[in-house]
Amino acid sequence: MYLYQLPTTGAISFSDFCVDHSTDKAYTHQIPEATQARANLRGVLKEAKRTDHGEKDYLSLVKLVEEYIPQLRGLMGCVAHDEIGLKTEPMFSWRTTLSANIFHNAPRLDVPGLYADYSFTLLTYGFAMSNLAYSIVTSVGIYEHDRAISDADRKVKDEKLNVAVDFLCRASGIFSYISDTVLPEWETTRGSPPGFAKPPDVTREVTSALAKLSLADAQTLAIRRLLSKSAYDTNISPGPPLPKSHPPPALLAKLHIECASLYSSARLLAKTLGSSKGSSGDTNKEVSAELRRYLGNQAALHTALSHKWLGVEAGEKGGTEKGGEAVAFLQWAKKELEEIKDGVKVVSLGASEKEKEERWKENINNELTNANLFLKYYKKLNDTLHFQPVPTQRDLQARIPGGRIAIPAKPYDPPIPAFGPGSIEYTRRHAEHLQLDDGRDEATADAASTSKSPGTYAGAGSYF
Repeated sequence: MYLYQLPTTGAISFSDFCVDHSTDKAYTHQIPEATQARANLRGVLKEAKRTDHGEKDYLSLVKLVEEYIPQLRGLMGCVAHDEIGLKTEPMFSWRTTLSANIFHNAPRLDVPGLYADYSFTLLTYGFAMSNLAYSIVTSVGIYEHDRAISDADRKVKDEKLNVAVDFLCRASGIFSYISDTVLPEWETTRGSPPGFAKPPDVTREVTSALAKLSLADAQTLAIRRLLSKSAYDTNISPGPPLPKSHPPPALLAKLHIECASLYSSARLLAKTLGSSKGSSGDTNKEVSAELRRYLGNQAALHTALSHKWLGVEAGEKGGTEKGGEAVAFLQWAKKELEEIKDGVKVVSLGASEKEKEERWKENINNELTNANLFLKYYKKLNDTLHFQPVPTQRDLQARIPGGRIAIPAKPYDPPIPAFGPGSIEYTRRHAEHLQLDDGRDEATADAASTSKSPGTYAGAGSYF
């Protein structure tokens, strides 16, 4: 899983540039409340900057973002309907944590307009969701390989993995919402002076890449959850034959193929900005090498694992006819895992590079050991019993199926504004005004009808 570096933001007071244009000055108290909600968010981001990952309170950050977004949407709606005016175009200061930088520190940039703050706030929301999932996964540890764990405890930790998957799916939906809705709306509104170029963090390519990354991380956890029972059952004797609790190898292969596709697509999107930087050579327009490296590592790993499970499927379910295919796929997987082990550096965010690299190599070594167990078993069967030819990698390419998604992203549904057009209070006030207007119209009609109706005296209405 990827651990994001959280951004920080500068202080700002909405009262400095917002003017209440409503007839009854309905937003006099709302503007300072929006400032307070943003100050609370800024404070927790600033505190997180000085705190180690294991001590960061991502849940509190998520809640504060969820409190601020309705306030910000209220301001945006009021400005759009001219109920709040802007003295000047606001400038918001944010640190761009995904931009490449030779000093490896997040540069601070001033970005114009309310949509800029909305975009960065939602981006922070997605980061917090992802990091919250990361902290949950870290807390449960590698429990599947604990031979002393009880079945009840294992199921509790399985459920925690499900919670982490849910957070990642929600993060994917948030990043997609930024890419598909917020950034296009930003491009069509005022607030971006001529020549202003968005940093990589808030470009459609990068936010689309982040959506795919989060979904791929969620799928990776879903695969782990799927293998939880069988991993526990094979603690003592790993490798073939598969226990009854093991999910179908063909399904696992398709899930890994989809993961590899998502990571690979995300990496290509992230590289787009760097390849189009032109002759300026401005590295701040590129996405950080750590993120690109992570995506490349994961795409390579899941490709290798898909080949491993295709080999196991052929060996377990293919019978005599696929004895050679099982060997070929597992040889391919072994070769890829060895290349990853020897040639790939690891991402270092939130922990020392040495610790991250050791954890990555340990994971690859475990996968390599497991692949070797299956390879030796099926090779011995083919050499002594099946005697089937071993296909080449080119022949195997045509036998690779399409991927399969384990769980979809959860679309982000933005909250209603805290005030102004679209808010509950705004709708209620307008409904009351309409009722009052209808009442006045009825009273006027009744009065007019009474003044025109004939009197009750003798001969009323009979004029000569």
